[in-house]
Amino acid sequence: MRTDFKHELIIPNEDLPFKMFEFEGKNGNYRRAKHWHRSVEIFLVLEGRLEFYIDNRAYPLEAPDFRIVNSNEIHSIDAPEQNRTIVVQIPAGCLSGYLDEQEYAVFSKQSELLNMELIRLIAQMYQVYEEKKTAYELKVRGLFYQMLYLLVTEFMTKEENQVSLRQKRHLDKLSKITSYMKNNYDQDITLESVAEEFGFSPTYLSRMFKRYADISYKTYLLNLRTEYGLREMMNTDHSLSDVAMNNGFPNSRAFAKAFLKRYGALPSEYRNQMRDVKAGKSGQSAG
Repeated sequence: MRTDFKHELIIPNEDLPFKMFEFEGKNGNYRRAKHWHRSVEIFLVLEGRLEFYIDNRAYPLEAPDFRIVNSNEIHSIDAPEQNRTIVVQIPAGCLSGYLDEQEYAVFSKQSELLNMELIRLIAQMYQVYEEKKTAYELKVRGLFYQMLYLLVTEFMTKEENQVSLRQKRHLDKLSKITSYMKNNYDQDITLESVAEEFGFSPTYLSRMFKRYADISYKTYLLNLRTEYGLREMMNTDHSLSDVAMNNGFPNSRAFAKAFLKRYGALPSEYRNQMRDVKAGKSGQSAG
């Protein structure tokens, strides 16, 4: 049995305990297919509009408005026209201290006053992050924890729907496994070793990935290593051999093969292209 939704790989911003970015569908004529993740996600539309879908139910968004996606909710997004949308993805660990074991938080909109306060915090957080002035990380983190406090104290309830609970607990098994892989991707973690870690058979774990992530264990691990390899490659002067070894690849050839498949270019080509882009921007600024 195959699903029509995928698990999304989420890696926090390098300088933050969460992930924040401008929505990739900002130019319009864009559709993000059904997917899910353990992180709580907030889409804040500042300009334009989006068509949001959670479990096949439509939630149209027009600026200024937001939609909260709860942990393990299957969702998709249509962006028919140009928009400016900020996305904040909050790892489940940021909320773990406020939920008992096996409980799930449900975040939903509240009064207009509280909703506007949440919008203000996210917009300010992103503005500070983009400007990157001295000690911006402290300011952004402060705003982030203000936002978390607001979410936990004013926007959060406990999940009570039993059908929804069963689905979330089912998907949560895979989320915990992928979290483990994120913490150990640079080690020799085989399908067999991860299955043993969680008390599953390798066959069961393999089926779990194919059914609920629509991807094989091997491909998921390669994508994870490649994503972190890209980050190291662009933020350091390390050789490609060192980048490969630091991120779980046996050699630079294996890294290059996985990188080419995921990004459509060899690591050396991609690094040179990005350096040329940065050099061009620096030249424009100097001029």
